Amino acid sequence: MEPSGVSVTGPAAVIVLAAGEGTRMKSSTPKVLHEVCGRTMLGHALAAARELAPRQLAVVVGEADGPVARYLADYWPDARAIVQGPRRGTGHAVRVAVEALGAPAGTVVVTYGDTPLLRGQTLRDLVGQQEATGAAVTALVARATDPTGYGRIVRDAGGNFAAIVEQADATPAQAAITEINSGMYAFDGVALAAVLKRLTTGNAKGEEYLTEALTILRDDGLDVGTVWCADFDEILGVNDQAQLARARRVLNDRLLGSWMGTGVTILDPASTWVDVGVVLEPGAQIGPATQLQGGTTVGAGARVGPGCLVRDSVIAAEATVIQSVCERAVVGPGATVGPYAHLTAGARVEAAPAEAEPDA
Repeated sequence: MEPSGVSVTGPAAVIVLAAGEGTRMKSSTPKVLHEVCGRTMLGHALAAARELAPRQLAVVVGEADGPVARYLADYWPDARAIVQGPRRGTGHAVRVAVEALGAPAGTVVVTYGDTPLLRGQTLRDLVGQQEATGAAVTALVARATDPTGYGRIVRDAGGNFAAIVEQADATPAQAAITEINSGMYAFDGVALAAVLKRLTTGNAKGEEYLTEALTILRDDGLDVGTVWCADFDEILGVNDQAQLARARRVLNDRLLGSWMGTGVTILDPASTWVDVGVVLEPGAQIGPATQLQGGTTVGAGARVGPGCLVRDSVIAAEATVIQSVCERAVVGPGATVGPYAHLTAGARVEAAPAEAEPDA
């Protein structure tokens, strides 16, 4: 069933911005290719975008033959890589993408490749509001305990959207505002294509800010709407290793909570880690200090842990794995592994046959 307010065919396009250099990560791996619970940050952003069933899915990258473009070709062939070239701000990135896509008519959604906690439902709510109101643009906003680094939402006396002011350009009064801009929008495609040609560079960084597009549209007398994101973690942008670690913890807690809701026992959530591709059946029990990675499945009544690393393996119903490593292995129904076992690729362990009853 399609979500209320969203067209059956989905938005005209989703544009994911992923050309940032991510120098604060201090890593040779591009920022958006760092993994969070078994999937790259860009992969999470694309998974959320794909839930909208857009007619076009595009990712703005910095290099035509760089690692991000190659990742898309290998794992997300339905996503078109569009090269920004000189990186002149978010407005410039979106303008390059819109020109490449042919100024699509309909709703155009803009998201980021470094927001791995964003839910598809939140994007559906954003698109639903945009299409229900017919605004020129709808922005996803949130309330921040510490708004440092985020663009502030400035409203007029009537509470209507007035502008987005970036941190570097904010006055002390504006910097004190806690309503922040997530950077994610649903635009009317025709309005977006027109306003992108009017962006200026008169700001502290000398870049084309996409946020200016909203101010221009408002000054033209067009409707600019907002939608609240209740869970601030969803719009958390990851810019350094500490923020990456926080994102892993938040998503891991979310995944564990979901599995526990289906009847899985997690004895110590604080020391248990699962990837997004892991499948746990109701009645499974996961012990402390256990990592379940890749496409691992754990059957009903199985016990894994404490102290296990299980990667791309099948742990069948009623099996037991204790203080062991399993890599691309199969532990059959009722079988026992460990402690201190290491199952390598292709290994298969079956339950020991029952002992025959002694003769009378």
